[in-house]
Amino acid sequence: MKLKQITILTLLLSGTIITLIACGSGGEKKTTETTQPAATTTDNAQKEKDNKRGIGKFTKVDIPATLDKAMADAGNKIYDTKCMSCHRLTDEKLVGPGWKGVTSRRTPEWIMNFATNTDEMLANDPQAQALLETCLVRMPNQSLTDDDARHVYEFMRKNDGVK
Repeated sequence: MKLKQITILTLLLSGTIITLIACGSGGEKKTTETTQPAATTTDNAQKEKDNKRGIGKFTKVDIPATLDKAMADAGNKIYDTKCMSCHRLTDEKLVGPGWKGVTSRRTPEWIMNFATNTDEMLANDPQAQALLETCLVRMPNQSLTDDDARHVYEFMRKNDGVK
């Protein structure tokens, strides 16, 4: 019986020593210093531009000064079907943020990228992540087409008073 206890203790002690050695306890720590060149003004400007347009295929959306009523009406139908249950047309937060003033806070590219590339935006876009922290609920991917996203954006413009 004593031999069995000694064998178990020896195995436990050996295992502990091996674990400590493998984990590097008591060993010399080596650090590798890497230096990266400071970001240039051009790099910072590009990052700022990217932050404003989000992540996705929309990099430049030309928006006319006047409202396209047909597009806005189509966007209203999409809103009624896919957006209204979580978003209000006021500044009231329901599940998601209210839409009032959204076209002055976000670029058309950012809004359309978020509408069509929701999952990647929530995973990698700082502004989308900040919204998620505020709302605490992920926006589901609504499978909007590019045209749907443009129509919803036009409806948002109408909601924001563009004539």
